[in-house]
Amino acid sequence: MEKEKYSEELNVAVRVVHMACSLCQKVQKGLLGKAFGDDDEVKSKDDDSLVTIADWSVQATVSWILSNTFGSEYVSIVAEEDVQTLSKPESAGLLSKVVSTVNECLAQASRYGLKGPDKTLGPSEILEAISRCNSKGGPLGRHWVLDPVDGTLGFVRGGQYAVALALIDNAEVVVGVLGCPNYHMKRDRHNKQQQNHISSEVPVPSPDMLEEGCVMYSKKGTGEAWVQPTVYGDGKYEWPNFAKQVRVSPIDDPALATFCEPVERANSNHSFAAGLASSVGLRNKPLRVYSMVKYAAIAQGDAEIFMKFARAGYKEKIWDHAAGVLIVQEAGGVVTDAGGRSLDFSKGIYLESLDRGIVACSGTKLHEKLIGAVYASWESSSL
Repeated sequence: MEKEKYSEELNVAVRVVHMACSLCQKVQKGLLGKAFGDDDEVKSKDDDSLVTIADWSVQATVSWILSNTFGSEYVSIVAEEDVQTLSKPESAGLLSKVVSTVNECLAQASRYGLKGPDKTLGPSEILEAISRCNSKGGPLGRHWVLDPVDGTLGFVRGGQYAVALALIDNAEVVVGVLGCPNYHMKRDRHNKQQQNHISSEVPVPSPDMLEEGCVMYSKKGTGEAWVQPTVYGDGKYEWPNFAKQVRVSPIDDPALATFCEPVERANSNHSFAAGLASSVGLRNKPLRVYSMVKYAAIAQGDAEIFMKFARAGYKEKIWDHAAGVLIVQEAGGVVTDAGGRSLDFSKGIYLESLDRGIVACSGTKLHEKLIGAVYASWESSSL
C-alpha cells in the first residue's frame, strides 16, 4: 500500500499540468505576435513582476480540476495569483479573455483522461476557482502548491518558463510535477552540446520550436523521476506512454560542470555566484535561465549545479522550488540551503530560515565543494 500512496494524486497532477502546458503554448503564440508591453493581456503587479492571462487561466484550470477530482472540501491550494486585478470594473475585457481561455482548456479535459465541467463556466465561477487558492500552507495537513507560470518574463519574451505543481503533506514535498513547454526531453544523454537548448537568450521561437516541450515528475521515496513529451495537436494523452526515466549527470569534476542561475539580477546576486564558481573551479559559462527549468536541467543531466543567492530582503516562495526540489532529489541529486540544510516547507508560503541561498547539485561531491566554498567566501561578500 505504501508504494501506491500518492499515486492517484501524481496521476491527476501530471495530466492537469499537460493541460496547462497546452493552454500556455496557445497563449504564448498569441503574445509573440504582439509588441512587448503593448498588450492588455500582460499586467504588472505591485512588486513589478508580470502576470498574464496564462497565469490566471492556469490557476483557474488546475484549481477546478483538483477540487472536482478530490472534492473541494479536501483540497487546499497555495498559489501565486489572486483576483484583485481581474475583479476591477476596468478589467472586464481581461476577465472575459481568461474565462474564454479556461473554458477552451477545460473542454479538452477528456483528452487527458480527466473530467471537465458539464457546462461552460461563467466569470464568477472562474474567479472563485482562482480565489480558492488561498491556503497559507504550514506544517500540518496536505497542501497543493502551484506556480501557474513560473518565469513570466521568459514566457512573454518567448523563452523558458514552467508550470509547477507539487503536493506537500505534513511539510514534506511528496509529489512534484514540472511542465516545461519550451524545453525538450534529452535525446542523447551523452551529448553535452544539447544544453544550448535551455538558454534563456532564445530568439522569438518559430511554431516548430514551440512544439518541443516536456512534463517531468516524481513521487517521494521512489528514487525515480520521469519525463514525457507534451501533447500536441489533436493527440490524446496516454499514461504512461512515451515516459522515460531521467537521472542526474555523473560529472563530479567542477572543471566540466555546468551551472545554472536566474536571469534576473533583482533577486539574485550574480557576482557572488560568479566568485563562488571561480573558487571551486567551474570553468563553463553559467546558463542564465528563467524559471524552474533549471531544476529540470539538473534532473535530466543537462547541467550539474543551480545556485541562487538572493539579495538582502528577498524571501524565497515555496511555489518557486517545491516541485523542482523533489524531482532533482529523486533523480539522484542534492538540494539544500547554502548551509547544507534541507529546505523547510513547513513555515507557510516562504522558505523561512533559509541559510543564505539555495544550492542544487547532481551529486554529493560537487555539493560538498560548493557548500565549503560558501563558508569560505561569505565573509568577504556584500550579501
